[in-house]
Amino acid sequence: MSDVAEPTSGPGAAAPAGGSGAPLRALLICHHDAPLHHEGVASWLAARAMLAGVVVVHEPRALLWRRLKRERKRVGTLRLLDVLAMRVYYRLRLAAADAAWQEERLAAMLAANPADRTGVPVLHTHSANSPEAEAFVRQCAPDVAIALYKSILKESVFTAPAHGTWVWHPGICPEYRNAHGCFWALAAGDLGKVGMTLLRIDRGVDTGPTYGYFTYDYDELRESHIRIQHRVVLENLEAVVARMADAVAGRAAPLDVSGRPSAVWGQPWLTRYLRWKLAARKRHREGRPRAGARAAVS
Repeated sequence: MSDVAEPTSGPGAAAPAGGSGAPLRALLICHHDAPLHHEGVASWLAARAMLAGVVVVHEPRALLWRRLKRERKRVGTLRLLDVLAMRVYYRLRLAAADAAWQEERLAAMLAANPADRTGVPVLHTHSANSPEAEAFVRQCAPDVAIALYKSILKESVFTAPAHGTWVWHPGICPEYRNAHGCFWALAAGDLGKVGMTLLRIDRGVDTGPTYGYFTYDYDELRESHIRIQHRVVLENLEAVVARMADAVAGRAAPLDVSGRPSAVWGQPWLTRYLRWKLAARKRHREGRPRAGARAAVS
């Protein structure tokens, strides 16, 4: 990658400052079923005097069906069955271990960041694009919003913070856009592009100015794609927020991503998951090093 940061998420570091020298005030937008975000990341930000508010989105079940219908239209009925099979496999074989890991990681984050968040405003809503969400963002008046959120934000919401809304995208953009970028890089054997992207939202889908890539020394043999996509964010909190602050203060320029392929990826397929894990076991048996989390994006 042209600009990959080492993991630096340990507690105790000073809050990155904006142009005025004061910590950035950030509003967090995330999902209700992601406690590592609305509890863990929120506490991490609050411990550094950076948390201006939290929008917790409870998406209606009908939205899941609309996404499945869009996926069927995009990939066809047979491939949709592959998507559904992946969901069943994950629930039966992987979900319990990942849930236990998430509980342990959350407990560690809360213990390391014992912030008092009683005065931090929190909005529970069905959509980050709802009128009440937009009003809440404006009322909190953050310097930036951090979107750990799957849906596209409307312009009046993502432009409300003074310095815009920033996506911590689990995937390397522009090659691996959308919510499952880490999975598709792993499934494609593109192991040097497993990481997260810091970008500022524009009118496109994960197409805004890119300010950095971040990763960690992931274990493709033992970790699920869900755990990996969480860790590419959590292992790099200090570095990501510092880069964001530098960008806001004009100390960091967007990366040049011109000429690189751009693709939007859909839901994970069971066939591709199993193929990836077979390839990972083969690499392990043969002692062949993977491309590496520090490899360059070409």
